Amino acid sequence: MAKIIVVTSGKGGVGKTTSSAAIGTGLALKGFKTALIDFDVGLRNLDLIMGCERRVVYDFVNVINKEATLNQALIKDKRTPNLFILPASQTRDKDALTEEGVQAVLNELSRDFDYIVCDSPAGIEKGAQMALYYADIAVVVTNPEVSSVRDSDRILGILQSKTRRAESGEDPVEEHLLLTRYNPSRVQGGEMLSVQDVEEILAIPLLGVIPESEAVLKASNQGMPVILDEGAEAGQAYADAVARLLGDQVDHRFLEVQKKSFLKRLLGGK
Repeated sequence: MAKIIVVTSGKGGVGKTTSSAAIGTGLALKGFKTALIDFDVGLRNLDLIMGCERRVVYDFVNVINKEATLNQALIKDKRTPNLFILPASQTRDKDALTEEGVQAVLNELSRDFDYIVCDSPAGIEKGAQMALYYADIAVVVTNPEVSSVRDSDRILGILQSKTRRAESGEDPVEEHLLLTRYNPSRVQGGEMLSVQDVEEILAIPLLGVIPESEAVLKASNQGMPVILDEGAEAGQAYADAVARLLGDQVDHRFLEVQKKSFLKRLLGGK
């Protein structure tokens, strides 16, 4: 039976789809058969980040409406064995997702996969609530700024009260905090909340801190999950986060301002 992970946020533009792609790829790299589902009906960005947009023939809504089988709609990732993508529809609206249809797709995937990673739309509208409802694990993605953190707090309220687990009295959804676009220099200058500030407000376990990095944009433009860029700090931070998700004890990195070496200062290097 697959574990269902929802990657969610209260605010848009915090790096949620980038995080979904990285976490799904990271789990597959660890040997787990993983499905990535795009719940953002009408926008559809996950296939772009994964570099498989030209291979989309059928989508999530086609499967729900029985216009295609799950096998027809799933796209096998070319780079990472064990990884499959179920894209969202670009031409339908959020009402195309029905509770019965989503549950049927998740049940079918659960029989064959170890992990299902759901890339939720931002906010609390229907598509987001549908992604949250069936979650076993929630990765709440936030930036270190007040409005983003406040909106994430609303998501935590839904996870604790409006999910399948909450309704049936099962163990609560396992919650994790993923802090993205973190810049220690800006924290030091008082322009950004610190890790401790965010942890204090949201009071959920810290899964990872992803540093602000040009490598994220570069990877997205290339249609590649940034976790595959092993030389990038952001890629390393996502790999650490996946290891923690699987229960490994890994120290957090990239939290402090990096001091330049004497040679770099002499040469004016960054």
